[in-house]
Amino acid sequence: MKQYLEFLEHILEKGLEKPDRTNTGIISTFGYQMRFNLQDGFPLLTTKKVHLKSIIHELLWFIKGDTSLRYLADNNVRIWNEWPYKKFTESSDFNGETMAEYVELVRTDDTFCKKHGDLGPVYGKQWRDFEGYDQLANIIEQIKTNPNSRRLIVSAWNPPRLKDMALPPCHLLFQFYVNDGKLSLQLYQRSADAFLGVPFNIASYAILLMMVAEVTGLVAYEFVHTVGDAHIYSNHLEQVNLQLSREPRELPSMVITHRDDINDFVYEDFKLEGYRPHPGIKGKVAV
Repeated sequence: MKQYLEFLEHILEKGLEKPDRTNTGIISTFGYQMRFNLQDGFPLLTTKKVHLKSIIHELLWFIKGDTSLRYLADNNVRIWNEWPYKKFTESSDFNGETMAEYVELVRTDDTFCKKHGDLGPVYGKQWRDFEGYDQLANIIEQIKTNPNSRRLIVSAWNPPRLKDMALPPCHLLFQFYVNDGKLSLQLYQRSADAFLGVPFNIASYAILLMMVAEVTGLVAYEFVHTVGDAHIYSNHLEQVNLQLSREPRELPSMVITHRDDINDFVYEDFKLEGYRPHPGIKGKVAV
């Protein structure tokens, strides 16, 4: 994944220090693009181990149109926990519960989950119910019936609803493109946490591309990742430099069970083969 390492190097070389919403501090630059040909292998980072289980479950959660933390908690996916937990700690219902206790309440207490475990109209809600319109289903039908359309776009950016979301969408718009029986996808991401978030985003949208190709009878070809504010948090610099010191390894392959309907995919339909990454590198999420 030299494209990703070049992305990190670009931020370090061209970016400038600036304050940010989380008060962590970042090195930031604006406007960058990476391209990944899925015929060369599945674009999962090899310079550190990436937790693919979380990526797949989160994507299935998006596709379901779900906004409750419960599905993720039931599958031990923690990537969304910090934002609703922080909001819970600021509420009158907070009695010193730890993160683990909060997650367990989300899993087991329906009333608590409804009040403190819903993330608002985030990604999946907008994909599947944008003011009553199922964008994803419509786009899949258009790919099948009008593949030359230049309007094969799904947007998660719904300005009047941003205030109701646990976190406004970072990866906010994606567009499909069909040519010569091949399906490509371009993502626009307004804000990109280069160390923690971007490896997840690359893998997630590569899987989404493969899923849509599967149900439309096309070949998954190229994932194009376009980034607005590309940044490295100041508390991730040591981890980034460690990654840059490692030699990328051969990309793995992803095998997906055939489904005719995007809604029918389950976790067991995805099999990663030949993944031999360097050890994982931990980093703190900026909330």
